[in-house]
Amino acid sequence: MGMPATKVWTADEVRALMDESRPTPRYELINGELLVSLGSGEQGVTNSPTREHQRAVRELLRLLDDHVRAIGLGEALSSPADLELETGTIVQPDVFVLSLPADGGGGDWGGVMSLHLVVEVLSPSTARYDRVLKRRFYQRIGIPEYWIVDPGSRVVERWQPSDERPEVLDSRLTWCPPGGSESLTLDLDAFFARVHGEDP
Repeated sequence: MGMPATKVWTADEVRALMDESRPTPRYELINGELLVSLGSGEQGVTNSPTREHQRAVRELLRLLDDHVRAIGLGEALSSPADLELETGTIVQPDVFVLSLPADGGGGDWGGVMSLHLVVEVLSPSTARYDRVLKRRFYQRIGIPEYWIVDPGSRVVERWQPSDERPEVLDSRLTWCPPGGSESLTLDLDAFFARVHGEDP
């Protein structure tokens, strides 16, 4: 069921929804707008992810986590995560990279205040939110890089905070994480082949 377009939600209200609906769909809150994943596809509600979406998340999580751990930068994780990067917001990126805290990363998400990288894997029902609402939010709060991975077009749109247009990559993506000693290069042809099940 879609959420009323005129209602402005609070983080407390969204967390109450999470508590009431375990196992929960993924709830996100940006600028008072509630976004719900794994729903019916109505306004503000997106469908269950496809196999291509899940493969893209799996591949990115593996590649990014291996890299950031090897260089001692942090770890890559996937949602559900319940991140409040700004007071009154809740975001749950498909994949994200954060620094490892001094305690080794135990506990809840409350201590996560910034991320090195945010990645959303595009689907028709999430395109508007990923490309407009979420992108503007991540740029505004200074996330160093925001990637929109488009399995259908086999491209990655890379956004940085001051960008007015994305860098659109279709063959190779090189990521130089802030504070990292080495960059990671993704062969996008091979990546998308795995996403589409073309590479056994």
